[in-house]
Amino acid sequence: MKPTTRAIRIHAHGGPDALQWDTLELAPPGPGEVLIRHEAIGLNYIDTYHRSGLYPVALPSALGTEGAGRIVAVGAGVQGFAIGDRVAYGGTGPLGAYAEQRLFPAACLVRLPDDIDMRTAAAMMLQGMTAEYLLRRLYPVQRGQTVLLHAAAGGVGLIATQWLKHLGATVIGTVGSEEKAQLARAHGCDHVIHYRDEDVAARVRELTGGHGVPVVYDGVGRDTFAASLDSLAPRGMLVSFGNASGAVEPVSPGLLASKGSLFLTRPRLVDYIATPAELAACANALFDVVRRGAVRIAIGQTYALRDAAQAHRDLEARRTHGSTVLLP
Repeated sequence: MKPTTRAIRIHAHGGPDALQWDTLELAPPGPGEVLIRHEAIGLNYIDTYHRSGLYPVALPSALGTEGAGRIVAVGAGVQGFAIGDRVAYGGTGPLGAYAEQRLFPAACLVRLPDDIDMRTAAAMMLQGMTAEYLLRRLYPVQRGQTVLLHAAAGGVGLIATQWLKHLGATVIGTVGSEEKAQLARAHGCDHVIHYRDEDVAARVRELTGGHGVPVVYDGVGRDTFAASLDSLAPRGMLVSFGNASGAVEPVSPGLLASKGSLFLTRPRLVDYIATPAELAACANALFDVVRRGAVRIAIGQTYALRDAAQAHRDLEARRTHGSTVLLP
């Protein structure tokens, strides 16, 4: 009898109810692969895009892009990893983190330092590496700059806020509730804007003496896009890295010209960790700020893996804060 594992999969695109708790056969690792027994799994907004069909996937499909665990078997040709190693991944490799065990390409793994626990790793790999490339490589934030960060109390937001403060920036963050405002302030946010009750762009102009900010990090999408553009200084950059409120409507390049020769980019983490060297450098930069205490990882809530549907409902209803971890 072949070994099996339990996993969350979808057989049709749809809402959280599309998530099914399946039993799958486990094959031995192929060349370049390892078998991982997960101890913690990260929940990310991109998981809802795969589930809903906003980012279509071939069906039936596993879900999940982030996890941490131990290697329990190693395929041919794998170098640098052995049975028993503590490993983590996020943002690279095939979907399928929502599983008790899974096969995974060794080239997409990083070894987890002994002083970072599994839940912390699962809570930070994708979100933390996203913060790293956004702040340090896509638009390298300089000491003394003021930036606008949407969803400052979310998983990426709390990490990015702390990292921005570590870099010497002033952070203007948007939130949707007073509870989230308090959380953002506790993690270093200098100025908090309630986007439901305040004119975001007008408040940003007020806080910057009318100049606007050189960069806006926007993972919210449709609901904040216009305010993001209007918050930028001339020749500023809008980094639209997520669609939590829905996809942004098509934009005329002329709009960017009329608002001050603005730049607009829609990046993906996978393109910034495309080689093993880039992946290792990105992960090591994240591990460094976490181990030094410059960035604290806030796990706001945990769910049993089999309850992933409820986790998706809460995430989409914006009832979560910080990072969310699923436990096999």
